[in-house]
Amino acid sequence: MPRALLSVYDKTNLITFATTLIDHGWDLVASGGTESALRAAGLPVTSVEQVTGVRELLGGRVKTLHPAIHAGILARDKVEDLDSLQQYGYAPINMVVCNLYPFQDTVAQTGITLQDAIEEIDIGGVTLLRAAAKNFFHVIVVCDVSDYAKISAELKASGEVDLATRRKLAVKAYAHTRDYDTAIHAFLSQDQVPSLLSTDLPQHLSIGMQRVESLRYGENPHQTAAYYSRSNKSGPLGGTVLGGKQLSYNNILDLDAAWRAASSFSEPAVVIVKHLNPCGIAIGGTIEAAFPNALASDPVSAFGGVIAVNRIVDVDFLNTLGSLFVEAIAAPAFSPAAQTEFANKRKNCRLLQIPTPYSGNDLEVRAVQGGWLAQTVDMGDPAGTVLQITSARPPTNEERDALQFAWKAVQHVKSNAIVLALPNRTVGIGGGLSSRVDSVKLAVTKAGELAKGSVLASDAYFPFADGVEVAAEAGITAIIQPGGSIRDKEVIEAANKSNIAMIFTSVRHFRH
Repeated sequence: MPRALLSVYDKTNLITFATTLIDHGWDLVASGGTESALRAAGLPVTSVEQVTGVRELLGGRVKTLHPAIHAGILARDKVEDLDSLQQYGYAPINMVVCNLYPFQDTVAQTGITLQDAIEEIDIGGVTLLRAAAKNFFHVIVVCDVSDYAKISAELKASGEVDLATRRKLAVKAYAHTRDYDTAIHAFLSQDQVPSLLSTDLPQHLSIGMQRVESLRYGENPHQTAAYYSRSNKSGPLGGTVLGGKQLSYNNILDLDAAWRAASSFSEPAVVIVKHLNPCGIAIGGTIEAAFPNALASDPVSAFGGVIAVNRIVDVDFLNTLGSLFVEAIAAPAFSPAAQTEFANKRKNCRLLQIPTPYSGNDLEVRAVQGGWLAQTVDMGDPAGTVLQITSARPPTNEERDALQFAWKAVQHVKSNAIVLALPNRTVGIGGGLSSRVDSVKLAVTKAGELAKGSVLASDAYFPFADGVEVAAEAGITAIIQPGGSIRDKEVIEAANKSNIAMIFTSVRHFRH
């Protein structure tokens, strides 16, 4: 008679599956709560204690870690293996049904202590799965309740589970234990993530993520995509979708870029993003006051973009949007009245509530051919950064305010990044181009007449004086940039020639 060992945390469809096994002549062995559930259903079951001859130890921490169990799982259909089992009075185990303590769900809860998390680390279950998966030629390993139906169907059809299925189940079991261990490593090492000023990165990078939402498609309809998170209870960007259609892959990317930018301002701020690039950023006394200025920066590009704000959205903000088509809005909160109004007037607009500002605590990780790149997050100028006036004319107080705003805004624009700004808003943005002077020309074109009297921020140094010359022709009065070019002298001379105030920061903010 074949023997199945059942030890499951998730008991969904357990009784139905166990009944099927019994109907096909299987003997059931179970531990702890699984045994209790089977007995309560009136099913015949042998306890693990009866098989091992040892009671559970350490409050249940040790149940299945015994040669009677693991020798039974690892035994092959060979005379010497079967003789060894018989010598000790053990029997083969032909199926292992096991799923693990919900470690990921536990650590996703608020207020979980380190000790609480450690108690949810499954040891015996992982060992059972790995042993059964190793011996898949002879053992069926089941870690997913969704596989019960397929296994039952094969048993009903032929009385056995074929090798191809057993191999697939083994692959799934190893993926399950891999992801489980990765989640544990990620949790235990999270307070060891390097600080933003650290030059050290982890020797081994574990990204403990699980899929929480399958998306309609990726960047394009022919690409598949999904959203992954540390917690299956966490929505996109750690937020909650309150209304509108399902967020797309591109929506999430754009909202992330917009939320990072909005989070960098302490004042009420509005950021409009299109294709990962801000097209308008503004601050004001309220987000309602800031929005028209953000929109005016590039109203054409803003159509079909996403918006992030760092204050609660109410009906007044909705009314401020006018007729602008907006794909999604991210905010710390949405008033109930605003949610109702959006549902009535803009039912397709996605509303994403993100309760906490972007912190930059995580590493930025990207896949490249054959590997991954990781870096700490650029959260602005490092502490101790000193601004240096390099032009003959110092900036006025109004220019300083505008330069400070522009310097913060330019850090969120794709390189080569150029931002033209007034003290509280962008008026023209150029970025994502391979030539810096072309980015200046684009920003000037976007600004139009508003370029005159504005200031300019550049995320990296000007390699030639041509960018400054284009700015001067447009009527720009002050520039902030890192400096550090071998032609800095020529660039400064071009600024002085046009009476442009210039500040060097000695800090670059590329965003590729």
